[in-house]
Amino acid sequence: QVQLVESGGGLVQAGGSLRLSCTASMNIVSSSVMSWYRQAPGKQRELVAFITGSGSTNYKDFVKGRFTISGDNAQNTVYLQMNSLKPEDTAVYYCNARGPVTGWGGGSWGQGTQVTVSS
Repeated sequence: QVQLVESGGGLVQAGGSLRLSCTASMNIVSSSVMSWYRQAPGKQRELVAFITGSGSTNYKDFVKGRFTISGDNAQNTVYLQMNSLKPEDTAVYYCNARGPVTGWGGGSWGQGTQVTVSS
């Protein structure tokens, strides 16, 4: 079973930056759709961005121009560079992997990393 470990969360002031990392226990990044989701208190989990094995990316409108997703196949790691952070970006951020190893249904999830943006 694939394990995903997120890191890089923390407390930052509005306008600041953070870089989240998601490292997989197996070599799956090049063959999977790797996604970042987030869940704010009292809200449903929502998709933030994803990257395919071929490097194509997609972003939700609320992070376009501020967040960048990237992958490092050699390190089995996906990153989420978050710039110009806003208080409404405060949430637990989760990494998800779907593909031939994890399955194309729900896939595998990490444990989440807390991002808190103060105003």
